[in-house]
Amino acid sequence: MSYKFSEKMDHLKPSVIREILKYSSDPAVIPFSAGNPAPEAFPVEKVQAISANILAKEPIAALQYSITEGYPKLIEAVTNDLKNRLHIGADTDRVIITSGAQQGIDLTVKSFCSKGDVIICESPSFVGSLNAFKASEATLVGVPMDEDGMNMEQLEDALKANPTAKLIYTIPNFQNPSGITMSMEKRRKMYQLAKQYGVCIIEDNPYGDLRFAGEDVPAIKTLDEDGIVIYCGSFSKVLSPGLRVGFVCANADIIQKITVLKQTNDVHTNILAQMVAYHFMTECDFVGHLENLRKIYKHKAELMLSEMDKHFSKNVTWTIPQGGLFLWCTLPEDQDMLAFCQDAVKNHKVAVVPGNAFMTSDDVPTTSFRMNYSTPTDEQIIAGVKILGDLMK
Repeated sequence: MSYKFSEKMDHLKPSVIREILKYSSDPAVIPFSAGNPAPEAFPVEKVQAISANILAKEPIAALQYSITEGYPKLIEAVTNDLKNRLHIGADTDRVIITSGAQQGIDLTVKSFCSKGDVIICESPSFVGSLNAFKASEATLVGVPMDEDGMNMEQLEDALKANPTAKLIYTIPNFQNPSGITMSMEKRRKMYQLAKQYGVCIIEDNPYGDLRFAGEDVPAIKTLDEDGIVIYCGSFSKVLSPGLRVGFVCANADIIQKITVLKQTNDVHTNILAQMVAYHFMTECDFVGHLENLRKIYKHKAELMLSEMDKHFSKNVTWTIPQGGLFLWCTLPEDQDMLAFCQDAVKNHKVAVVPGNAFMTSDDVPTTSFRMNYSTPTDEQIIAGVKILGDLMK
């Protein structure tokens, strides 16, 4: 039979990350391509104890249907944490719990965008979000990154050229894939431009709690006096990605639209997972847990960077992240980056992600690739960086 799929599927391609991760299933492959939290970062025993306690004392609440907006106690805990620790949330804002930040981004785009509507985003940007935008048949306009975030002059040019643009998408902290953090000056400028041109901002911040160097920079959402910033957060990088618990904080009118869409999507996020997240936040030393994660990733990042200094070719450049899980490595312009990445994984068993996976369209050239330091062991980091360095030379 010849299947007649939706035209929307024409815009979607298999994730390059997922395709390369297939090679990572080979235990011999060094996984610089992944984006998984470090195995030692998981609070396994605490999650086991919390889960057992929930199923012993509140089994029906954990196994029954619940409300779309989320487990009320978790909503309250997230709301309070955002206000008290991050200074996020106005009286007109509400929080909805989502199945990971990815769902929050997807539902937000569906709430705002019709076919052909423009979304302005960083170039490069997170491939999962780019695919969500394409699935909604939005038109993507990429704006290049500077060392301190999206280029604001080119952002304004894009807004002028696309007066009906609906959204600006940004990952301001330790961006995926570049590892870059947006400066406070640029955060203020982005907010000012969004307000001036009548566009909302999706502020995607899954890595913000993983800062291990430099000073904290307030979220764009802290500037939001006009209800135009949609803040997406997640427990994936600070507790467990397998739980699939994320959240969106935005103006109540926006949350109402997201809620209706979520009812047609998955009814509600896994309640047992939400309860685990709530008890972990309120009964364990959540701040102390975050501090431990920062120590883990600080060590791994510094190890990778020091090995790159030793082994990488001098005409290769890379970003130096202050947090998060990734850094961005750039080969000279005359090099075939894709061939380099394929050679590394197929013939030398080191997997990195080609930079074209993160571009807004196939015709945007790049000689960069993404490296991850959270997933591999110390021994794999040392061995894998040397292998890549030898290939470069």
